[in-house]
Amino acid sequence: MLLIGLITAIVVALCSVYIYYKFVVFTFWRKKGVFYIDPVVPAGNVTSLIIGKISVGELFRDIYLKYKDHRAIGTYTFFKPNLVIADLDLVRIVLTKEFASFHDRGFYSNEKVDPLSGHLFLLPGKKWRNLRVKLTPTFTSGKLKQMFEILKECGEEFGKSLEKIAKTGESIEIKEIFARYTTDIIMSAAFGIKSNCMEKVDNEFRYYGRKVLDQSALKNAIFAFAPQIADFFSLPFFDRNTTNFFINMFRDNVQYRQTHNVVRHDFMNLLIQLMEKGYVAPDEEGDTANAPSATNKISMLEATAQAFVFFVAGFETSSTTATYCLYELALNQDMQNKLRQEIDEVLKKHGEVTYNAVNDMTYLHKVVSETLRKYPPVPMLNRICTKALDLPTTNIHIPEGTLITIPVLGIQRDPAIYPDPDKFDPERFSADEIAARHPYAYLPFGEGPRVCIGTRFGYMQTKVGILNILSKFKVKLHSRTPVPLIIDEAPIILTPKGGVHLIIEPR
Repeated sequence: MLLIGLITAIVVALCSVYIYYKFVVFTFWRKKGVFYIDPVVPAGNVTSLIIGKISVGELFRDIYLKYKDHRAIGTYTFFKPNLVIADLDLVRIVLTKEFASFHDRGFYSNEKVDPLSGHLFLLPGKKWRNLRVKLTPTFTSGKLKQMFEILKECGEEFGKSLEKIAKTGESIEIKEIFARYTTDIIMSAAFGIKSNCMEKVDNEFRYYGRKVLDQSALKNAIFAFAPQIADFFSLPFFDRNTTNFFINMFRDNVQYRQTHNVVRHDFMNLLIQLMEKGYVAPDEEGDTANAPSATNKISMLEATAQAFVFFVAGFETSSTTATYCLYELALNQDMQNKLRQEIDEVLKKHGEVTYNAVNDMTYLHKVVSETLRKYPPVPMLNRICTKALDLPTTNIHIPEGTLITIPVLGIQRDPAIYPDPDKFDPERFSADEIAARHPYAYLPFGEGPRVCIGTRFGYMQTKVGILNILSKFKVKLHSRTPVPLIIDEAPIILTPKGGVHLIIEPR
């Protein structure tokens, strides 16, 4: 009898949940008269995502391409209504014109439970705004020029480390190789540490770099689309060992620099300025007119979180972009030869790899931009409505708390915007082509006030890595690499499944 009673209770509970979802939660868009895709209890329209059948970027790409005739598409992510924006003018409204109503990403951020989540990418509201103002001066062109020596040194070591491999003719998994290179750069620039990942394959920095991103599809989906679940159960996104490793490493390095009066032109030095003074010293000496009050200092934990996100975003997105770029250049040998010729000519003109030399490589910029068009590392942008409004130029009322998704991968693979979108064509980024397109048709770094603060740094370290390969080697595709590439289902970042295997040969 007890067993029968228990089974009955479970069945009643499940039926109640089903009825509540079906006739209460999943009626949101119908009641508002918004076109929507029929949801399935209990995951809404993301069932294929949480069971690991498709990546998040491909999921929203498919929704966009199938239903883009509707300017906005109603969907459900778990129990939350989620409006997918398919019209580029509406994208501009959400990201820029009505930013006051869409200034937060809606992702998980809980500084008490998970200190490393208190960083610029995730923070909401005033916390984000205040921190953005403080950190913006750390990514000026002047500061990037100061950091360029770090990029140059790591790039040279990167090229040298590949020479032995090139002589053997063996294949390499280029994403792992590039991740070591970008980790060396970020560890030096963000933490002031020479990590030697190119030499020591399995050192602790690569270990924790992999660990941070090695999350299940279900966990990624919950923390991205239903952070209330994580908050309710006080669940951290990062495990305690990972958190302690980065907190201790950052604190020890700050204390060493302060004790020994060490000053370097890197991101950590700028964070120390924010901890000690509350502002970053301007590029021009003596120009302190805009220096805010020292009462705005950031704490050690806040600084650690910023260094941490610089580490994660910096090494992973750039290594992924470079991987896709070399894959395409291996498939398109004529483009590879054209790019190599430009690299040779510009380096001959400047005499060495310099900040200005890299910026003179116009075809390299086109190649990297087209890579980011076809393979945006962050394939969708999320916002949450923070102040209810009637979405301009539509009859849609968006209540506070409604999720918004912008399908970046879908937009950038739309044949109506980019003809023959699966074709790799750097000339899409000639000045005339750019001017002819909608300004919000290209969003690999986002747009508006929350555009990626490290865009220029990301471009620069990716370019330095690519030019250090192509100036010395020829790159060919190995038979282990599928054509076209298969996207890994679990990560939020658009990642090639199984990596990309290449053969590099001396020129």
